Amino acid sequence: MFAVLLALLVAAVPAHADDWPNRPLTMVIGFAAGGSTDIQGRVLANVMEEYLGQPVNVVNQPGAGSAVALSRMARNRDGGLTFLYGGITALTFTPIIMPVNYEIDDFEYLATLAVGQNSIVTATGQPFTTFEELVEYGRDNRMTYAQQTALDEAIMRRIAEAEGLDIAIVPTGGGGGMAPLVLGREVDFAYSGGTHAQYTPGDEMVVLAFMSPERSPFYPEVPTLIELGHDLVIEDYRSIIVPAGIPDKARQRLVAAAEYASQSERFRKITEENTFFPVVFRGPEETEAAIRRIRAANEDVLGD
Repeated sequence: MFAVLLALLVAAVPAHADDWPNRPLTMVIGFAAGGSTDIQGRVLANVMEEYLGQPVNVVNQPGAGSAVALSRMARNRDGGLTFLYGGITALTFTPIIMPVNYEIDDFEYLATLAVGQNSIVTATGQPFTTFEELVEYGRDNRMTYAQQTALDEAIMRRIAEAEGLDIAIVPTGGGGGMAPLVLGREVDFAYSGGTHAQYTPGDEMVVLAFMSPERSPFYPEVPTLIELGHDLVIEDYRSIIVPAGIPDKARQRLVAAAEYASQSERFRKITEENTFFPVVFRGPEETEAAIRRIRAANEDVLGD
Protein backbone atom coordinates (compact mmCIF):
# COMPACT_ATOMS: atom_id res chain seq x y z
CA MET A 1 0.00 0.00 0.00
CA PHE A 2 2.82 2.38 0.89
CA ALA A 3 4.54 1.63 -2.41
CA VAL A 4 1.34 2.44 -4.31
CA LEU A 5 0.94 5.77 -2.48
CA LEU A 6 4.58 6.64 -3.13
CA ALA A 7 4.17 5.86 -6.83
CA LEU A 8 1.09 8.09 -6.99
CA LEU A 9 2.92 10.95 -5.28
CA VAL A 10 5.86 10.66 -7.66
CA ALA A 11 3.49 10.62 -10.64
CA ALA A 12 1.79 13.79 -9.36
CA VAL A 13 5.06 15.78 -9.40
CA PRO A 14 5.64 17.61 -12.71
CA ALA A 15 8.35 16.01 -14.81
CA HIS A 16 10.50 19.15 -14.66
CA ALA A 17 10.12 19.85 -10.93
CA ASP A 18 13.77 19.10 -10.23
CA ASP A 19 15.04 20.73 -13.42
CA TRP A 20 16.54 24.19 -13.85
CA PRO A 21 15.67 26.74 -12.48
CA ASN A 22 15.47 26.04 -8.78
CA ARG A 23 15.54 29.74 -7.79
CA PRO A 24 13.78 32.95 -8.90
CA LEU A 25 15.00 34.61 -12.09
CA THR A 26 15.57 38.26 -13.03
CA MET A 27 14.56 39.86 -16.30
CA VAL A 28 16.54 43.04 -16.98
CA ILE A 29 15.00 45.75 -19.16
CA GLY A 30 17.41 48.41 -20.37
CA PHE A 31 14.84 51.21 -20.40
CA ALA A 32 12.83 53.06 -17.78
CA ALA A 33 9.42 51.80 -16.72
CA GLY A 34 6.43 52.72 -18.85
CA GLY A 35 7.82 52.24 -22.36
CA SER A 36 6.85 49.57 -24.87
CA THR A 37 9.70 47.19 -23.96
CA ASP A 38 8.82 47.47 -20.28
CA ILE A 39 5.13 46.83 -20.95
CA GLN A 40 5.88 43.77 -23.07
CA GLY A 41 8.57 42.52 -20.71
CA ARG A 42 6.40 42.49 -17.62
CA VAL A 43 3.78 40.34 -19.32
CA LEU A 44 6.50 38.15 -20.80
CA ALA A 45 7.95 37.63 -17.31
CA ASN A 46 4.57 36.49 -16.00
CA VAL A 47 4.10 34.05 -18.87
CA MET A 48 7.63 32.64 -18.49
CA GLU A 49 6.90 32.09 -14.80
CA GLU A 50 4.10 29.73 -15.80
CA TYR A 51 6.49 27.63 -17.83
CA LEU A 52 9.57 27.75 -15.60
CA GLY A 53 7.80 27.31 -12.25
CA GLN A 54 9.79 30.11 -10.60
CA PRO A 55 9.16 33.86 -10.19
CA VAL A 56 10.66 36.10 -12.88
CA ASN A 57 11.35 39.50 -11.32
CA VAL A 58 11.66 42.55 -13.59
CA VAL A 59 14.44 45.09 -13.01
CA ASN A 60 14.78 48.29 -15.05
CA GLN A 61 18.35 49.43 -15.78
CA PRO A 62 17.96 52.39 -18.18
CA GLY A 63 20.82 54.16 -19.88
CA ALA A 64 22.30 54.59 -23.38
CA GLY A 65 19.57 52.57 -25.07
CA SER A 66 20.32 49.38 -23.05
CA ALA A 67 24.11 49.75 -23.21
CA VAL A 68 24.26 50.21 -19.43
CA ALA A 69 22.22 47.06 -18.86
CA LEU A 70 24.36 45.03 -21.29
CA SER A 71 27.56 46.24 -19.63
CA ARG A 72 26.31 44.84 -16.33
CA MET A 73 24.94 41.70 -17.98
CA ALA A 74 28.32 40.88 -19.54
CA ARG A 75 29.80 40.48 -16.04
CA ASN A 76 26.96 38.33 -14.68
CA ARG A 77 27.84 34.76 -13.74
CA ASP A 78 24.64 33.31 -12.27
CA GLY A 79 24.23 30.72 -14.98
CA GLY A 80 21.26 32.17 -16.84
CA LEU A 81 19.12 33.21 -13.88
CA THR A 82 19.50 36.81 -15.06
CA PHE A 83 18.63 37.64 -18.66
CA LEU A 84 17.81 40.73 -20.69
CA TYR A 85 14.71 41.37 -22.77
CA GLY A 86 14.99 44.23 -25.19
CA GLY A 87 16.09 45.65 -28.50
CA ILE A 88 19.35 44.88 -30.26
CA THR A 89 20.62 48.32 -31.36
CA ALA A 90 22.91 48.49 -28.31
CA LEU A 91 24.74 45.58 -29.98
CA THR A 92 24.35 46.42 -33.66
CA PHE A 93 25.06 50.14 -33.51
CA THR A 94 26.16 51.59 -30.17
CA PRO A 95 29.60 49.85 -30.03
CA ILE A 96 30.43 51.36 -33.42
CA ILE A 97 30.06 54.96 -32.30
CA MET A 98 31.02 54.94 -28.62
CA PRO A 99 33.16 52.93 -26.20
CA VAL A 100 31.26 50.15 -24.40
CA ASN A 101 32.34 47.39 -22.02
CA TYR A 102 30.99 44.50 -24.08
CA GLU A 103 30.93 42.96 -27.54
CA ILE A 104 28.69 40.58 -29.48
CA ASP A 105 30.72 37.53 -28.40
CA ASP A 106 30.09 38.31 -24.72
CA PHE A 107 26.48 37.12 -25.01
CA GLU A 108 24.21 34.37 -26.26
CA TYR A 109 21.04 35.25 -28.14
CA LEU A 110 18.34 32.82 -27.16
CA ALA A 111 15.23 34.04 -28.93
CA THR A 112 13.50 36.85 -30.78
CA LEU A 113 9.88 37.48 -29.86
CA ALA A 114 8.80 40.71 -31.56
CA VAL A 115 9.68 42.98 -34.47
CA GLY A 116 10.60 46.55 -33.50
CA GLN A 117 8.41 49.47 -34.59
CA ASN A 118 10.77 52.43 -34.49
CA SER A 119 9.21 55.72 -35.50
CA ILE A 120 9.24 59.51 -35.44
CA VAL A 121 6.26 60.93 -33.58
CA THR A 122 4.72 64.21 -32.52
CA ALA A 123 1.73 65.42 -30.53
CA THR A 124 -1.63 66.05 -32.10
CA GLY A 125 -2.08 69.80 -32.54
CA GLN A 126 1.46 70.62 -33.63
CA PRO A 127 1.73 72.74 -36.81
CA PHE A 128 2.67 69.64 -38.84
CA THR A 129 0.98 66.25 -39.27
CA THR A 130 3.32 64.61 -41.79
CA PHE A 131 7.08 64.24 -42.02
CA GLU A 132 7.18 66.51 -45.06
CA GLU A 133 5.34 69.23 -43.11
CA LEU A 134 7.76 68.79 -40.20
CA VAL A 135 10.71 69.38 -42.52
CA GLU A 136 9.08 72.45 -44.05
CA TYR A 137 8.29 73.87 -40.61
CA GLY A 138 11.78 73.08 -39.33
CA ARG A 139 13.48 75.04 -42.08
CA ASP A 140 12.05 78.22 -40.57
CA ASN A 141 11.93 77.27 -36.88
CA ARG A 142 14.43 75.78 -34.43
CA MET A 143 13.05 72.47 -33.15
CA THR A 144 13.54 70.13 -30.20
CA TYR A 145 13.82 66.36 -30.59
CA ALA A 146 13.56 63.77 -27.80
CA GLN A 147 15.92 60.87 -28.36
CA GLN A 148 16.17 57.47 -26.63
CA THR A 149 19.20 55.80 -28.22
CA ALA A 150 22.46 56.75 -29.85
CA LEU A 151 21.19 55.31 -33.12
CA ASP A 152 18.00 57.34 -33.40
CA GLU A 153 19.94 60.48 -32.48
CA ALA A 154 22.54 59.80 -35.17
CA ILE A 155 19.80 59.28 -37.76
CA MET A 156 18.03 62.49 -36.79
CA ARG A 157 21.26 64.48 -36.95
CA ARG A 158 21.86 63.17 -40.49
CA ILE A 159 18.34 64.13 -41.53
CA ALA A 160 18.72 67.57 -39.97
CA GLU A 161 21.96 68.15 -41.87
CA ALA A 162 20.45 66.93 -45.15
CA GLU A 163 17.29 69.02 -44.78
CA GLY A 164 18.85 72.15 -43.29
CA LEU A 165 17.14 71.84 -39.92
CA ASP A 166 18.33 73.33 -36.62
CA ILE A 167 17.40 70.87 -33.86
CA ALA A 168 18.22 70.60 -30.17
CA ILE A 169 18.50 67.06 -28.79
CA VAL A 170 16.70 66.22 -25.53
CA PRO A 171 17.81 62.88 -23.98
CA THR A 172 15.24 60.57 -22.37
CA GLY A 173 15.49 57.26 -20.53
CA GLY A 174 12.98 55.51 -22.77
CA GLY A 175 9.40 55.70 -23.94
CA GLY A 176 8.16 56.45 -20.44
CA GLY A 177 10.30 59.59 -20.41
CA MET A 178 9.58 60.54 -24.00
CA ALA A 179 5.78 60.47 -23.83
CA PRO A 180 5.16 63.31 -21.33
CA LEU A 181 7.60 65.55 -23.20
CA VAL A 182 5.74 65.02 -26.48
CA LEU A 183 2.24 65.16 -25.01
CA GLY A 184 3.09 68.28 -22.99
CA ARG A 185 4.65 69.84 -26.12
CA GLU A 186 7.90 70.36 -24.29
CA VAL A 187 9.55 68.95 -27.42
CA ASP A 188 8.42 69.27 -31.03
CA PHE A 189 8.93 65.67 -32.02
CA ALA A 190 10.59 62.47 -30.82
CA TYR A 191 11.76 58.95 -31.42
CA SER A 192 9.42 56.18 -30.29
CA GLY A 193 10.33 52.51 -30.07
CA GLY A 194 6.67 51.59 -29.69
CA THR A 195 5.31 53.74 -26.87
CA HIS A 196 3.25 55.67 -29.43
CA ALA A 197 0.85 52.70 -29.59
CA GLN A 198 -0.57 53.80 -26.22
CA TYR A 199 -1.43 57.26 -27.55
CA THR A 200 -2.31 57.03 -31.25
CA PRO A 201 -5.68 55.27 -30.71
CA GLY A 202 -6.86 58.30 -28.72
CA ASP A 203 -5.39 60.75 -31.25
CA GLU A 204 -2.91 62.13 -28.70
CA MET A 205 0.14 61.29 -30.83
CA VAL A 206 0.77 61.23 -34.56
CA VAL A 207 3.28 58.89 -36.24
CA LEU A 208 5.15 60.88 -38.89
CA ALA A 209 7.48 58.21 -40.29
CA PHE A 210 8.83 54.75 -39.58
CA MET A 211 12.52 53.98 -39.34
CA SER A 212 11.88 50.30 -40.11
CA PRO A 213 12.76 48.78 -43.52
CA GLU A 214 9.03 48.38 -44.27
CA ARG A 215 5.81 50.08 -43.26
CA SER A 216 4.13 48.97 -40.05
CA PRO A 217 1.12 46.68 -40.57
CA PHE A 218 -0.60 48.68 -37.83
CA TYR A 219 -0.07 52.07 -39.53
CA PRO A 220 -0.09 51.17 -43.23
CA GLU A 221 -0.59 54.79 -44.31
CA VAL A 222 2.63 56.04 -42.64
CA PRO A 223 5.73 56.02 -44.91
CA THR A 224 9.24 54.87 -44.03
CA LEU A 225 12.25 57.16 -44.06
CA ILE A 226 13.47 55.29 -47.12
CA GLU A 227 10.28 56.20 -48.96
CA LEU A 228 10.79 59.81 -47.88
CA GLY A 229 14.22 59.95 -49.49
CA HIS A 230 16.45 59.12 -46.52
CA ASP A 231 18.32 55.82 -46.83
CA LEU A 232 18.36 55.34 -43.07
CA VAL A 233 16.98 52.31 -41.25
CA ILE A 234 16.67 50.89 -37.74
CA GLU A 235 16.17 47.15 -38.06
CA ASP A 236 15.39 46.08 -34.52
CA TYR A 237 13.95 43.11 -32.67
CA ARG A 238 12.94 42.37 -29.09
CA SER A 239 15.13 39.50 -27.99
CA ILE A 240 16.23 37.49 -24.95
CA ILE A 241 19.95 37.82 -24.24
CA VAL A 242 22.15 36.10 -21.64
CA PRO A 243 25.89 36.14 -20.86
CA ALA A 244 27.91 33.67 -22.92
CA GLY A 245 28.61 30.27 -21.43
CA ILE A 246 25.46 29.52 -19.46
CA PRO A 247 24.75 25.80 -18.78
CA ASP A 248 23.01 23.77 -21.48
CA LYS A 249 20.02 23.08 -19.24
CA ALA A 250 19.48 26.79 -18.59
CA ARG A 251 19.78 27.57 -22.29
CA GLN A 252 17.29 24.87 -23.28
CA ARG A 253 14.75 25.87 -20.66
CA LEU A 254 14.91 29.60 -21.45
CA VAL A 255 14.53 28.97 -25.18
CA ALA A 256 11.57 26.68 -24.51
CA ALA A 257 10.00 29.27 -22.19
CA ALA A 258 10.41 31.95 -24.86
CA GLU A 259 8.74 29.77 -27.48
CA TYR A 260 5.93 29.04 -25.02
CA ALA A 261 5.49 32.80 -24.47
CA SER A 262 5.37 33.49 -28.21
CA GLN A 263 2.26 31.30 -28.36
CA SER A 264 0.67 32.79 -25.25
CA GLU A 265 -2.54 34.74 -25.83
CA ARG A 266 -1.59 37.17 -23.04
CA PHE A 267 1.80 38.00 -24.54
CA ARG A 268 0.44 38.22 -28.07
CA LYS A 269 -2.37 40.50 -26.93
CA ILE A 270 -0.15 42.97 -25.08
CA THR A 271 2.47 42.95 -27.84
CA GLU A 272 0.27 43.16 -30.91
CA GLU A 273 -2.85 44.90 -29.61
CA ASN A 274 -1.33 47.24 -27.01
CA THR A 275 2.17 48.00 -28.31
CA PHE A 276 1.58 47.12 -32.00
CA PHE A 277 4.66 44.92 -32.42
CA PRO A 278 4.25 41.83 -34.65
CA VAL A 279 4.99 38.70 -32.58
CA VAL A 280 7.44 36.17 -34.01
CA PHE A 281 9.54 33.33 -32.67
CA ARG A 282 13.12 32.94 -33.85
CA GLY A 283 15.53 30.67 -32.06
CA PRO A 284 19.19 31.14 -31.09
CA GLU A 285 20.85 30.60 -34.48
CA GLU A 286 18.50 32.89 -36.41
CA THR A 287 18.61 35.58 -33.71
CA GLU A 288 22.41 35.66 -33.55
CA ALA A 289 22.71 35.62 -37.34
CA ALA A 290 20.41 38.67 -37.59
CA ILE A 291 22.40 40.57 -34.97
CA ARG A 292 25.71 39.89 -36.72
CA ARG A 293 24.26 40.75 -40.13
CA ILE A 294 22.82 44.08 -38.94
CA ARG A 295 26.03 44.96 -37.11
CA ALA A 296 28.10 44.32 -40.24
CA ALA A 297 25.71 46.41 -42.35
CA ASN A 298 25.91 49.31 -39.88
CA GLU A 299 29.70 49.14 -39.88
CA ASP A 300 29.71 49.33 -43.68
CA VAL A 301 27.40 52.36 -43.70
CA LEU A 302 29.27 54.23 -41.00
CA GLY A 303 32.59 53.41 -42.64
CA ASP A 304 31.61 55.18 -45.85
